[in-house]
Amino acid sequence: MASPAPLVASISHQMVALQTLQLLQQEWGWGDGPSAPGSPRGPDHVPVAQARRPGQMRTRRGLGRGVAGARSSPEAGGQRGAEGGAELLPFPRDRGPCTLARMAMRSVLARVVDSTSELVSVEQTLLGPLQQERPFPIHLKDSVEFRNICSHLALQIEGQQFDRDLNAAHQCLKTIVKKLIQSLANLPSDAHVVACASLRQILQNLPDV
Repeated sequence: MASPAPLVASISHQMVALQTLQLLQQEWGWGDGPSAPGSPRGPDHVPVAQARRPGQMRTRRGLGRGVAGARSSPEAGGQRGAEGGAELLPFPRDRGPCTLARMAMRSVLARVVDSTSELVSVEQTLLGPLQQERPFPIHLKDSVEFRNICSHLALQIEGQQFDRDLNAAHQCLKTIVKKLIQSLANLPSDAHVVACASLRQILQNLPDV
């Protein structure tokens, strides 16, 4: 039986990214964080409430030692796994009016959070058993890049760089899902068909921005 290690490592990176995004979402008052419906509840799950600090400080999880941005090598990311450092930055007290641009950004962030949560769930419940029965390609470097993009996003206040990082996270997540669908496309079993259908449903929640 083949080892599911690449899939497990990929899920681990995605979980770090998800926790980073959930914390960012909650701190901006844009979501319910890890208690939201559909959030995965694994043994490595860390509730946001445990990571928060008093005094309106922003806690960044998943930054890891040596993560300089979204282009770290997959080899280095794979060795680090889901190790997460924490960094505190001042959290802005005045978030300003709820403009159309802010509402659009909030919508994109919510879609990325929900879709990442759904992806992790599909990988754990459907793809894990399939990977053991009949191995298929896992593109680990994309999940490493996704984690690093989300870590870089969490360092931004609002502005053009925040928007660019959020869009990059959105596109990277789409790439992960599309490559999984391609990996499963030629496998004949009914279980693979069900997994592909679940992944395509995630894609529908990630329209182009």
